[in-house]
Amino acid sequence: MTDPIDRPGKIIAIHLSYASRADQRGRRPAAPSYFFKPASSVASSGGTVERPAGTELLAFEGEIALIIGTAARRVPLDEAWAHVGAVTASNDLGLYDLRANDKGSNVRSKGGDGYTPLGPHLIDARQVDPAALRVRTWVNGDLRQDDTTAGLIFPLAQLVADLSQHFTLEPGDVILTGTPAGSSVIVPGDVVEVEVDAPDADGAPSSGRLVTTVTQGDVPFDGEIGSLPAVDDLQRTEAWGSREAAGLPPAPSTGSGTQTDAGLSPALRAKLLEAPTAGLSAQLRKRGHHSCFIDGVHANIPGSKIVGTAKTLRFVPFREDLFASHGGGYNAQKRAFDAVDEGEVIVIEARGDATTGTLGDILALRARTRGAAGVVTDGGIRDFDAVAEIGLPVFSQGAHPSVLGRKHVPWDVDITISCGGATVQPGDIIVGDGDGVIVIPPSLAEQIADDAIAQEIEDAWIAEQVAAGHPVDGLFPLNAEWRARYVAATGTSTGSGTQESSGTQEDSGTGR
Repeated sequence: MTDPIDRPGKIIAIHLSYASRADQRGRRPAAPSYFFKPASSVASSGGTVERPAGTELLAFEGEIALIIGTAARRVPLDEAWAHVGAVTASNDLGLYDLRANDKGSNVRSKGGDGYTPLGPHLIDARQVDPAALRVRTWVNGDLRQDDTTAGLIFPLAQLVADLSQHFTLEPGDVILTGTPAGSSVIVPGDVVEVEVDAPDADGAPSSGRLVTTVTQGDVPFDGEIGSLPAVDDLQRTEAWGSREAAGLPPAPSTGSGTQTDAGLSPALRAKLLEAPTAGLSAQLRKRGHHSCFIDGVHANIPGSKIVGTAKTLRFVPFREDLFASHGGGYNAQKRAFDAVDEGEVIVIEARGDATTGTLGDILALRARTRGAAGVVTDGGIRDFDAVAEIGLPVFSQGAHPSVLGRKHVPWDVDITISCGGATVQPGDIIVGDGDGVIVIPPSLAEQIADDAIAQEIEDAWIAEQVAAGHPVDGLFPLNAEWRARYVAATGTSTGSGTQESSGTQEDSGTGR
């Protein structure tokens, strides 16, 4: 097949989808999230893309584009791929200078003319395995991206099925399926080439190389009618791929003497993302840590998970003279949200008072653009729905419409605080999911994560035995006989020890 469509009805793009990119960003989504791009952004191979005057952070993103062949509405996962007509190469170009004001919609940063090149040829989706496609990107002949759909967090068919739950996918619609690690900044004169192929399929079908040349624009944006481009070190880091690539010095320490996010390695972060909080808390209790729970908080985005190191903010009870001296101007609350680093979780002490907000949409947007992993507060949230739309995971006591100054005075940052009954220090590791939020001392995190994952594997095996009809007595937790069977069946030399050494369901694994 040749000649991709010039004017799709809809272009839907996913935010994070490849494990390599998620690990690079230090956050892994629990479910896919999306944004729209205008049909006017489509371009053909051999064209140009303009970096507007007054901007610096135009970045390429080589991606696999799916072109819908037949209408899809509420299709099950096992039927979703049949609705894909073709596959081709795409370049989801973006301008980081324009990200801040659009609250995750990417309207301006990714909607420009020529920001969605497609082609040059279509691959018949019936000829390829969606789990065995490859995408590669070259800049000036140098290979910058090389990954396969085996590295996706969400399989391609899942994206089709998920989107069809919400609206009809029509023939010709395009789904941009995300970019792997390696995306970076391009400058005028650079030539970007993207190719999608199926190297293991018969005939090794290929899209051919999608070629785009960067040019320099000379018309500046008008600040009288809209916001102007703006960049900071976070945008430079995300656009280039790392602080080092952006020419920035290493991220500064918090000065607290505890482990900062720089010490939360991608490998450890990935383990903590995999392990449920229930399993992690069981491992903490096994080691005598019974006060690790931030109680009473719930996620604003169902299914979200947060992992990061704590940046702390303390509110004290409202008093008129203290609010006059500490509540206005560049107060502690604003300083915390302005200074949060990528991968950190802002943890707020609000004394469990849910009758006033501790953040709203503007501060949530600032935290998101700074790369924060999330916010945990034992108080309330103002602009609850808007904060959720921004996409920042927040665990709180719920919504409240009041503003700062009703119950709280923003007092200090980067100090030891109390949140939901738990003591939290700057640099502590915060993990939250549907079961709640826990605090992990950094020195214990690696072993706790390993043991929690091992326990999950053991629990899964036990669940299989229960499903097969075995009674739980002696099986949950494993007695000596059942442990011997487990070792024989799995080749595991020892279990995590949690179930074997405990005698109650509460302390055995996740307490299923």
